[in-house]
Amino acid sequence: MTIGIVGNIEKGNLPGVLRALLKTLAERKIPAVLQSDLAKIVRTSGRRPGYANVSVVRDAELVRRSDVLISLGGDGTMLRSARLVAPREIPMLGVNLGKLGFLAEVSVDEVESAIDDLLEGRTRTEARMMLLAHGKGLKRGYSALNDIVVNMPGMARVVHVETFVDGEYVATFTGDGIMVSTPTGSTGYALSNGGPIITPDQSVMMISPICPHNLTARPIVVPDNVTVDLRVAHAPGRIHVTADGQPATSMRGPMRVQIKKAPHRTILIRRSGRDYFDVLRNKLGWGKDLRTEPAS
Repeated sequence: MTIGIVGNIEKGNLPGVLRALLKTLAERKIPAVLQSDLAKIVRTSGRRPGYANVSVVRDAELVRRSDVLISLGGDGTMLRSARLVAPREIPMLGVNLGKLGFLAEVSVDEVESAIDDLLEGRTRTEARMMLLAHGKGLKRGYSALNDIVVNMPGMARVVHVETFVDGEYVATFTGDGIMVSTPTGSTGYALSNGGPIITPDQSVMMISPICPHNLTARPIVVPDNVTVDLRVAHAPGRIHVTADGQPATSMRGPMRVQIKKAPHRTILIRRSGRDYFDVLRNKLGWGKDLRTEPAS
């Protein structure tokens, strides 16, 4: 087994966690391939990282050589990692260096035990559906684990999005934009937008108008075997299409984006003894009586 390592270099605690991880892998004689940006953090005196069985590689080689990917950061890092390795469906283990972490569920204190669980077969995997967006002006297909969003950021103007499902007209939603989410994405931007939480084992997509002017506009849940067609005839500014919050492209109207289930999935590594509802309770604070909690 070769373990690939990626991470968010903006996290202040990344250097210590990365060094501890490399030390753990070296002690267990597990080969690792390290993203080139991370090598600068552990390199000393201009030399390569001083750990056994560690190679520094570019992203393309990291994907080719990794059997498992460890993502050091938060959910944003996991989303970027998913787009990197999902076409090969490389299993990912997320180490949370941030605050919330729905996807990156391993804490800093649990890294060593999580590695041992992985090596000794005490983990399980979850397959999460992804989305694929194609359209005029998009140079290639864009995949997302959470959501595809069409909007006009920075503009205090509304956009009119004609929405179709498998060619059938749904409505023209007027507001800040529209997003199409996976069940995984239901705990992300879609949740902040007032959408429901959808368990990740459901074979559905959710269409959510963003801050719609019509107060009766609500999220719509559709099967994952349909194509969602979003069209903007004209707009007062440039329209942005983003995948998991990362700008895919911007263009002038008219524009059209078609979104459907991607042919590949994200494979998450989960530790035994934890389930989806444990994560929801812990991350969302369900069951806590805020009246009795001390003020922070």
